[in-house]
Amino acid sequence: MKAIFRRELRAYFTGGYGWVFCGAFSLLAGLLYFALSISQYQSDFRHVFSNMLVAMIFLIPLVTMRIWSEEKKQKTDQLLLTAPINVGEIVLGKFFAALMLFLIALCVTLIYPILTHAFGTLDVGVTVGNYIAIILAAAAYIAVSQFMSSLSESQIISALLSMLTLSAFYFLDLIFQATTSEVLSGISRFLSIITRYRDFSGGVFSLSDAIYFVSLTVLFLFFTTRVIEKRRWS
Repeated sequence: MKAIFRRELRAYFTGGYGWVFCGAFSLLAGLLYFALSISQYQSDFRHVFSNMLVAMIFLIPLVTMRIWSEEKKQKTDQLLLTAPINVGEIVLGKFFAALMLFLIALCVTLIYPILTHAFGTLDVGVTVGNYIAIILAAAAYIAVSQFMSSLSESQIISALLSMLTLSAFYFLDLIFQATTSEVLSGISRFLSIITRYRDFSGGVFSLSDAIYFVSLTVLFLFFTTRVIEKRRWS
């Protein structure tokens, strides 16, 4: 798994994907921080992270769409699948490489709480909650995107499938708010990413919400493993 992790992480930066992602993420986060925090004289920048959560629906699939689609297109997946390594380790190696790329980009935003603390009042609980929430959400986003990438040789199709799926998980909150059906409301609230995100962003740690994000991540990693194993033995 370590070899796959290093290979994938190196590929992000040698191929330029990583630099583009980090640049786009940092630029967008900076603009949101200026618009929603500095210009509004707000020390609470939870709205910056909640808006980044929406932006990640489009940013993460664009950088992870190549995880399996490119391997299939270039036939390099055959080398991986014939190597003496467990499929699950390959999937995890790719997953953790993508997550590390996100964490590298996220590190740039650490300047925001530093600035907030220097010129205003920093709520440590809310800050930590937002960082935990966005990391958990990113892990789930990456797992979903990796699964979609395993379904098609086309990177564009993989990215579109990821965006549609993540958008569905996100906007289930609208169904929860609009529906009068208790059953439908309960299901949409249970599955909605933004509903689960809110407690964390407010600085309240919720074990059930953390389990939701971890379970969503594990579930889609499992789905990816099954798809790749099926391809390995076909």
